[in-house]
Amino acid sequence: MIQQRWLRIIPVALIMYTISYVDRTNVSLALDPKISNMMRDLIMDDKMKGEAAGIFFFGYVLLQIPGGFLASRWSARKLISLCLIAWGVCAISCGLSQSFRQFEFMRFFLGVAESAVFPGTLVLLANWFSRSERARANSYWLLCQPLAVAGSAPLTGWLLGAYGWQTMLIMEGMLPFIWLPVWWLCIRDHPREAKWISPEERNFLEAELKKEAEELEPPQKISLFARLSHPSILVMIALYFLHNCAAYGCMTFFTNGLKGQGFSALQYGILFAVPYAVTAVVMILNSWHSDKTRERRGHVAAMYFMSGTSLILSVAMRDYFWVSYAFMCLAIPGPFAAMAPFWAISSETLPRSVMGVVMGLVNAFGNLGGFAGPYIVGWLVKEYQTTTIAFNTLGAGMLACVALAFLLPKTKIQTMSATSA
Repeated sequence: MIQQRWLRIIPVALIMYTISYVDRTNVSLALDPKISNMMRDLIMDDKMKGEAAGIFFFGYVLLQIPGGFLASRWSARKLISLCLIAWGVCAISCGLSQSFRQFEFMRFFLGVAESAVFPGTLVLLANWFSRSERARANSYWLLCQPLAVAGSAPLTGWLLGAYGWQTMLIMEGMLPFIWLPVWWLCIRDHPREAKWISPEERNFLEAELKKEAEELEPPQKISLFARLSHPSILVMIALYFLHNCAAYGCMTFFTNGLKGQGFSALQYGILFAVPYAVTAVVMILNSWHSDKTRERRGHVAAMYFMSGTSLILSVAMRDYFWVSYAFMCLAIPGPFAAMAPFWAISSETLPRSVMGVVMGLVNAFGNLGGFAGPYIVGWLVKEYQTTTIAFNTLGAGMLACVALAFLLPKTKIQTMSATSA
């Protein structure tokens, strides 16, 4: 059976979310005073820098739960099409800002515009890929995060040097409008709606996904409130909060460690991109092994352990630039590589009727860490004039995630294996 969906669904979703992630990474470079005038033009200090980068995530909370609900009950394809239009308008408006408050205001609404995309895409993939494929499907789609940095950072660095931060934000803000027709023409919500899929693949998928959905439905009806108040949901939120603190705290202030080395704007972009290229490789390997062994929690914990220890060692070796940089190349992949098995747990333990809402809830409150991380790091850098304390704090948070990972719910296959043993 030729499995065409891997080449029709994943690449289109990958590029779509890569574009949204560019809007988060380009600001990290634009806010570096060594390669951009943005902080001087908008009269910002390090604390305001962290606030400007993180305000996006307050807006990102608002439509997560409604987005997951609409994707499950209405259409992920139509929902994300509307989001593409909205975030394109907001991204261009960021480049037109003339003051810090204007920029902060538009970054907030950019977060609102993108907030339904993540749960919507998770629901879409759950409609197209079975349990045995889900970690790989999630990982291939989530490659957008490191690829957005690895691919766009050198270009963003060049645009900043050649044209300035406003032109860069406007040009990269036009990308959603370019990709919208491709998304609309190529994506369908379910296999039964796609004309390009073979009858064999369509029948197999519909039967397999229906069987998996029936297995997850409880014998007795459980209210949505009871599901959302379950302790495992709180564990997922706490873990994902710390996860995003580290991911975005490191991203926003990573270039601080490159200062004083005499690098050009393009070299800054390349050195910023390398850890995210490593991240793409680690993500694929971790998700492949997770699907092969059908184990999720251990693969999540291993990535957080690698990230936390490497981040702390990078700080300890800060007097040896290339050694410290090498440890950062191992620290940054951890949160991203943990995401595929982490989100696979949700889709493998929750009934389809509530999966989108729960994913939206976890992503909404967990992503507040995307504000807290840059804000706390910015405050600590302003107070102590170094990233040492801040990055050690983020590393400790990653090590706390190792323990939280083993409190996540077991998937059906893990439970059956434990029972057999």
